[in-house]
Amino acid sequence: MRRGIGIEFSPQGGPGDRGLRHSAVLILFGSLDDVPATGGASRVPAELDVLLTRRADTMRHHPGQIAFPGGGAEAGDAGPEATALREAQEETGLDPSGVEVIGSLEPLHIPVSNNLVTPVIGWWRLPSAVEADRSESVEVMRVPVAELLDPAARGVSVLRRDGRTYRGAAFELGPHFGGHIVWGFTGMLLASLFDGIGWAEPWDRNRLFPLSSDTSTHRADT
Repeated sequence: MRRGIGIEFSPQGGPGDRGLRHSAVLILFGSLDDVPATGGASRVPAELDVLLTRRADTMRHHPGQIAFPGGGAEAGDAGPEATALREAQEETGLDPSGVEVIGSLEPLHIPVSNNLVTPVIGWWRLPSAVEADRSESVEVMRVPVAELLDPAARGVSVLRRDGRTYRGAAFELGPHFGGHIVWGFTGMLLASLFDGIGWAEPWDRNRLFPLSSDTSTHRADT
């Protein structure tokens, strides 16, 4: 089922150097067992979380960035949902049988990697242990949604590359998650999803997160 949530996505770079590839990511919500949100927004339960990874610095595209688990479709995949679940299992070790797929959003094109990406939304009905596979992901995080919705965590990423400036919705993770900035495709997708569901709180759209084009992973300056 395709969900009618509008995604505000602005490409964060120029066109890539390879042919079009079909991919999928898993936006997996769950309920934290014993690590509820520390403060944050009150429109969602404190235990509601979303699964994020930090990509390895050796990855060809989007190295070091915070991302949803996911990747390219393979011949044996029975559609985007199967791709998203398979990739999430490979990157985090989760048991896909415990995931209830809610639906998927319209595919989005990411020029820099020339990927047509389908976001698949899931509910972690039976959570399983997760850990980074170290080849594609070096960290796996169950981030409380309330912390992401906290207006103090919201901002606009600013990336200057090749004479151009790219801006997009972004989130600052707390120090217990390394203080990384969630930006690019992942940041804009989260922001659009929160807006579409009606979870978003008013936030300061003049708060900027400057990013360096010569570093693969970004943390807040403050």
